[in-house]
Amino acid sequence: MSYVDGFVIPVPKKKLAEYLKIARKAGKVWREHGALAYVESIADDVKTGKWTSFPRAVKLKTGEVVVFSYISYKSRAHRDRVNAKVMNDPRLAAMMDPKAMPFDGKRLIFGGFKTAVVL
Repeated sequence: MSYVDGFVIPVPKKKLAEYLKIARKAGKVWREHGALAYVESIADDVKTGKWTSFPRAVKLKTGEVVVFSYISYKSRAHRDRVNAKVMNDPRLAAMMDPKAMPFDGKRLIFGGFKTAVVL
């Protein structure tokens, strides 16, 4: 069964280019260490819901955009092996500093998911 790490991130629009530059670098590292896919998506048709929505989930502020990302793997065990290598990769060390991130990491939502349906 395949596995996915998913992320929902509020990114200031003025820092989106910086975020995407970091994402390209990170994606390359994840792929080199075995991730099957690395995807970054920018909200285009995402409304603020009455009770819940992507914007509400990350407490989106004026001037920010929601980024939805995912990384796919063969299995959770594969994810764990890949992530162990990624976290030890020196190319990502500077990017892991919360003060250097172009978004508010406290409002980042993430989690691992077992894939249930793939068509």
